[in-house]
Order: sequence, then C-alpha cells, then structure tokens
Amino acid sequence: MFIPPRCPHRHCGAHQHPRGVWFWRRGYYKPKCRRTPVPCFRCRVCGRGFSRQTFRHDYRDHRPFSNAPLLRLLVSGISLRQAARLVALDIHAVQRKLRKFAHSCAALHDNLSPRLPSGLTFLLDEEETFETETIRPLTMPVLIEKETWFVVATDAAPIRRLAQAGSQRRLRQQAMGARDGPRPDHSRRSVLGVLRALARRLDGGTLTLLSDEKSSYATLVHEVFGDKARHETTPGTAARTKRNPLFPINTTMAMTRDNNGRLRRRSWLVTKRCQCLGQQLVLFQVYRNYVRFRFNRDAPEQTPAWFLKLLPRALRPNEVLAWRQDWGDRSIHPMSRAARHTVAESMVEAA
Repeated sequence: MFIPPRCPHRHCGAHQHPRGVWFWRRGYYKPKCRRTPVPCFRCRVCGRGFSRQTFRHDYRDHRPFSNAPLLRLLVSGISLRQAARLVALDIHAVQRKLRKFAHSCAALHDNLSPRLPSGLTFLLDEEETFETETIRPLTMPVLIEKETWFVVATDAAPIRRLAQAGSQRRLRQQAMGARDGPRPDHSRRSVLGVLRALARRLDGGTLTLLSDEKSSYATLVHEVFGDKARHETTPGTAARTKRNPLFPINTTMAMTRDNNGRLRRRSWLVTKRCQCLGQQLVLFQVYRNYVRFRFNRDAPEQTPAWFLKLLPRALRPNEVLAWRQDWGDRSIHPMSRAARHTVAESMVEAA
C-alpha cells in the first residue's frame, strides 16, 4: 500500500518535516492509461490535494507503459524515429519524453552518487563530434573512475575549429559566421564543469587524474583541486591497447558511440542541437552506471554503482523511471516500491 512520505508541495510544512498523521485519504480515481486505481490524499497542513501520481516520474504521461521500453531503445544506438516506430509513438512525443527522461536521470545520478570515496583514480578525455554539419563541431568531455568504469560526469559544448584558409570548408564557416555570428569555443568551460562535478562528490578528498597531454588540463585540474590531485598524462599517440593507462576511457568513448546513434560517424543520426546531445549523454550515464553490468564477465547485478557500494543491485529500466527525483535526498528511492524509503536512507532491506 502506498503511503505518501511527505506533502509534495515545497512550501508546505509537511514537505520538509512531516509529523504524525499529516494527511487524509480521499478515495481513488481510475485513469484511462492504467488498470489499477490511483489513491488520492489531502494534506492536513496546507489543505492541498495530491495523489500517488504526484510522486511518480510518469506524472501526467498519457502512455506511461511506453517509458521503460523507450528508455531501452534510446540507449541501444537507434534513431529517435525508429524508436518512435517501435513503441508506436509520434516522433515529437519521443522528443518530449527524451527531455523528461534526461531531467529525471540527471537528478537520479546526483541523488544516488552524492559522495565518492577519496583516493580513487579517475580518467578524463574529450571526444569531438558535431551538430547538424561538420563545420559546427562539438566537444564531449567524459570523466570516469578507473577500476569500476563509473561515469562520473559528461557534458557537450560547442567549439571552434577553423579550416584551412581558402578551402571550401573555410568559406562555409565564414558564411555561417556572417549569418549566425562567431561560433563560441566552450571547451575549457565544459571540462571545468566536469571537474567541478567530481570535486563536489569527493568532498575535499585526494585523487589521481589520468588524461592525455592537452595543455589546458593541467591548469584546470590545479584550478579545481589544487594540491589534492596528482595529474598524470599519457601521449595521445600511444597505442590504444590494454597496456595504455587510458584504456578504460578509450573503451568508454567507444561505448558511447555504440549506445548513442547520434555519435556514429557518417550517419544521418547526427545531433541537430548540442542540448540534445547532452540529454542523450545523461541517459547513457545512468544506463552505464546503474543498469548495465560493468564487464561481460561480471554478474548481471554487478554494475559500476554496485562496485562503489552505491546500490545493492542493478536498477531496472522501470525503476529508473519510477519516482520523481527532483526533491534531492528526500526523493523516493527508485528501488522502493511502496515509497517507504528515501534516497538518503539505506536500501539494503528494500533490495
């Protein structure tokens, strides 16, 4: 039986500190998209009504049963249009669901990994792709943990790459600049945001960071971590074998191209907007960390989050999209079926 953990309205006193019997039950309603009735409630503190759906990710969704299958398809390297055909949705509905999935998955990642142990080794690298056409390049920094391959942070940002003077490509870039203005180069800001996302999770602990020899990395690492980080570099021209210290991040980059069709080269699945690539990367991050096992030789429940002891087992797609996660550590834990456990609580018993 569902028991609301708190009032869903942020300005209500029962939202932060619900005490005693703070709600009344107000029967049920029968939605057209579900077979079971949905219980309704009213808060005794603020007097506002709500239902179980208010706490769900699929709140106000017309076809909630398509969410979990669609999530599987979106991290399987197929196009949005093909995913829409397979789940019998309009392409615009899939685009709206992608935005909603990304918002929920970003909050889920922040809630489930607020802290990481100190003393770990992390790897940083950037992949270059483009939006709409090759003269509009993008950078995609990815930061992972070395042993578990846990994807700590990702981002996507526009960069500027000028072609050879006098070439047709340079003429196209000049025409684009005259039409849209100079193209920004946010590579440094994007990498800085990824490093700061790691710093928030380490809470002042020490770490080792491996990267290639890009000159800006050393400056940014020192700016974010100071003397608490040991930065080691490997030439980008080194053979990409298992002996290469950057092998985990190189393989993770290959996984991004396998699980995200918009990163495949010479295909029509290319990203049309940088923001959409960022949304897709959030889905990949949650799938890689909490749903998929780390290596093929690992057990199905041994995800990167399991190795870091963030979760007692792997999440299922329907659990990823189960409860709203925009309330921070007061959000309902994705493994809690009856909403009796929050993210801040231990989930060993619930698993």
